[in-house]
Amino acid sequence: MKKYIILLVIFAYAMQLFAQEETEKVKDTPVSNPFESGILIDAQTTVIPDAKTLEFLIQHKFGTMDNGRSDLWGLYAPGANVRLALNYTPVKNFQVGIGQTKKNMYTDLNAKWTIFHQTEKNKVPVSVALYGVVAVDGRNVDQFGTGKVVDTQGEALPTYIDLNDRLSYFSQIIIGRKFCDWFSLQAGASFTHYNMVTMDSNHDVVGIHVNGRVKFSPQGSFIFNYDHPLEIESITEQSPWDTKAKPNLAFGVEIFTFTHAFQIYVGTADGIIPQDAMMNNQNDWKNKGLALGFTITRLWMF
Repeated sequence: MKKYIILLVIFAYAMQLFAQEETEKVKDTPVSNPFESGILIDAQTTVIPDAKTLEFLIQHKFGTMDNGRSDLWGLYAPGANVRLALNYTPVKNFQVGIGQTKKNMYTDLNAKWTIFHQTEKNKVPVSVALYGVVAVDGRNVDQFGTGKVVDTQGEALPTYIDLNDRLSYFSQIIIGRKFCDWFSLQAGASFTHYNMVTMDSNHDVVGIHVNGRVKFSPQGSFIFNYDHPLEIESITEQSPWDTKAKPNLAFGVEIFTFTHAFQIYVGTADGIIPQDAMMNNQNDWKNKGLALGFTITRLWMF
């Protein structure tokens, strides 16, 4: 009888330890709302809406503010850009999307996968996501200038543009952490490639990215974003590269609800899709290159 009692005690103790371990596992859930939206200004966050969620996205940038009051700080200036997009989450932690942008008549297909989520007990200290975009330049052939460029020092071929020439690509790894209830920060690295470029441009660009938010109320945050294209000698085709893209600096305010996010900001890049900003931005925040912009998202859960 004593043997049975001892076995029961051991079994009960083991079950208690197992239950405690399982409880701890259950409690170590992903942190809530490191960001309120999957997009921050025109950068991606590690956040993906719940499965079966459709997102409508409006991104708009006005002209630069360098003329001041004469064009109402860029609201009436030429060079405005807009993008309309739809994103859908077919399964948990994976999102696909399609968008249409005014500049260069880009049509883009994109996907994002959040591999890891930061957890409340820090067993997973950061969130990690992968993001990729392929875009098609939809302009007429006569707007491509000299045509194909096969070599930096070579001659441009006759103006014949096929689908492959119109393609560009962007890939990024994003690492983010929610440090406390009011502060979240992300960093990332990216690779951009254009199949066809002009004689004074590179085909490839590597970039680094930093962005974040500081909450000042339950539904409001200060937000910021910085993208920096790197000039890496081993992949640079130009020496010197006088037309390389300028860094993109943006900062603003976000107001959000359960299904909406509204962000208004000032920033330098006139491009909206990431490969355009990383390859072609010539606006300099040090030289009156800032422009007003806003981003609006709307979610529908099915």
